[in-house]
Amino acid sequence: MSWMKPIRLLVVLTLLTSLGCSSSSSDRSSVPTPGDPLPALHAVPGEIDVGRIVDATGREVLLRGVNVNAHVDYWQYDPDLFTTYPFTEDDADMIAAMGWNMVRLLLSWSRIEPSPGEYDETYLDEIAESVAMLRERGIYTLIDLHQDPWSRYIVAPADQECPAGARPTGGWDGAPEWATFDDGLPRCEVIGAPRELIPVVQAAWKNFLDDVEGPGGMGIRARYAAMFGHLVARFANDDSVVGYEVINEPAVFELGQETQLTGLYEDCLAEMRAAEEAVGAPKRLFFFEPSVGWNAVGLPAPPPFDHDDQVVYAPHIYQGGIDPPPLESGFAQAARDSVTLYGGAPVVTTEWGSGPERAKDPEDDYFERHLGEQERYLFGAAIWTWREACGDAHKYNDVRDGRIPYVWGFFEVNCENNSVEGPRTEYRDVLQKMSVRFAPGPLSEVDWAQDDSVLRASGDTAAAGNRLEVFVPSDDPASVDVESSGLGAIELVPWFGGSLFYARAEGGPWSIRLALLPSGS
Repeated sequence: MSWMKPIRLLVVLTLLTSLGCSSSSSDRSSVPTPGDPLPALHAVPGEIDVGRIVDATGREVLLRGVNVNAHVDYWQYDPDLFTTYPFTEDDADMIAAMGWNMVRLLLSWSRIEPSPGEYDETYLDEIAESVAMLRERGIYTLIDLHQDPWSRYIVAPADQECPAGARPTGGWDGAPEWATFDDGLPRCEVIGAPRELIPVVQAAWKNFLDDVEGPGGMGIRARYAAMFGHLVARFANDDSVVGYEVINEPAVFELGQETQLTGLYEDCLAEMRAAEEAVGAPKRLFFFEPSVGWNAVGLPAPPPFDHDDQVVYAPHIYQGGIDPPPLESGFAQAARDSVTLYGGAPVVTTEWGSGPERAKDPEDDYFERHLGEQERYLFGAAIWTWREACGDAHKYNDVRDGRIPYVWGFFEVNCENNSVEGPRTEYRDVLQKMSVRFAPGPLSEVDWAQDDSVLRASGDTAAAGNRLEVFVPSDDPASVDVESSGLGAIELVPWFGGSLFYARAEGGPWSIRLALLPSGS
């Protein structure tokens, strides 16, 4: 299937020859290709503002992409429906054609450590295959330890009786059964209440944070940190694995638990650094979140914790999407948290989004506004989600409430017959846009027109010879007007159904403007 926007391109390159901006022979011999090794990335905390993510030469990288749940161990509410789609070469190609440079790849503790202290290397081999597919297409992987209301093992037994206004719980994903301690509470949920407030979920989280003793006499929180270290060791020497997200959407609501959450972060970070040192790997990025209540009901972020300078703050900015608006407040709060609590750590919102049907409404500019705020704050971002299946645990309430499930993601799925009907073109077209893959130095500004016809990017300084790379979502010969300063000759190569414009910095300030010309220009 084609993932290109219907734009005929006529390349008009403004090469500033009057300023001596000619390409050197070394520039011409260094043509970017998708299979090039991805440079390792590290954080540069901000002194008075949010920090940045850069490579060894100082090129800034805005990590932009999508969540992929192909490896999640979801509870299966219907034995006749699969819970996830496999991740394939075609998926990787289509993600590359979006211009994205990152995938947040979701893993489940229940699959990594099915028995206490025993790790499933076959499962990690599957993860490595997906990481390799992405690496071959110039895409970084963020490995995410995912959970939604604790575990697939909180599901109610068939004979569960619940009081009026409540019903038996379904299951989700995350922890293994041996680490699920629910204090013997009835597995009932109040109808309409948030899933994180299900009593058995709150009990499981409390026991986890309290590090209650599990099998073998070891605390379950300590087991988790050890598992995290094992995972890190497995991928520590792969530069395309940008880092690890310690745990998804912690359900921390009780007073005092936020301090326990930071204790978990300290334990896992220590295991991560020990694992990297043991295999001679550099420090990778450690991504951490506030409580799920941060975006849902405005709970404060966790207090500062003991960490090094290679951490990334990863709140889920769902305000205006599935949580109360305005979305602008989420960005502003994330920036404040970074500066006031976490030493100016870079910010990547590792989940955001809303129902894809909103992209069809010409009066609804939610997606455009969110993308615009990402550029304004220079935050990384990963939208939820690439594919969703009719048998996904998220769809269970639809079914038991008598509704035909509506799946999110980039593909229209008919849940009456469980068939994929094709890509969601309006949704894709809103999100597939010109994007800066690598800036030659720190970015001062990235700005784009909401119809995606113009992209501007600039910086106050860049080391001479550093390469700028900008993705444009079309592979037709040309119809892009390019203006630049502080850069050498602008060249381009095909890039997964699109084009990659690139140039070397001359040293010092730089800027580029790319404008899509109307058809027939």
